[in-house]
Amino acid sequence: QVQLVESGGGLVQAGGSLRLSCATSGGSFETSLRPMAWFRQAPGKECAFVAAISRNAGDIRYADSAKGRFTISRDNAKNTVYLEMNSLKPEDTAVYYCAAGRAYGIVQIRNAEYDYWGQGTQVTVSS
Repeated sequence: QVQLVESGGGLVQAGGSLRLSCATSGGSFETSLRPMAWFRQAPGKECAFVAAISRNAGDIRYADSAKGRFTISRDNAKNTVYLEMNSLKPEDTAVYYCAAGRAYGIVQIRNAEYDYWGQGTQVTVSS
């Protein structure tokens, strides 16, 4: 059974930083072969793309809201993907989800392109 487990969320003041982690496990799920992404959903809003990384980290995409402040990375040996978030703003408050795409797939920014999702971790930024 495939599992994606996010951690690292919490309450932080505006201007602060958080590092989210997404650990994957389960059966023959080969994390290293899959593009991975982070999405977020704020209350009353749709799920929004944040960042994505290809299986070898050669292709990385960011939403405009994340550019210059967030960094996505991965450690395939640990089956883990990270999202380093700096200069956080109150509008970054949301539940952050990790997602895994198809094996050998390319980086995508649409949530429909991702087959596996974690349960989410809450990030709250106070002003």
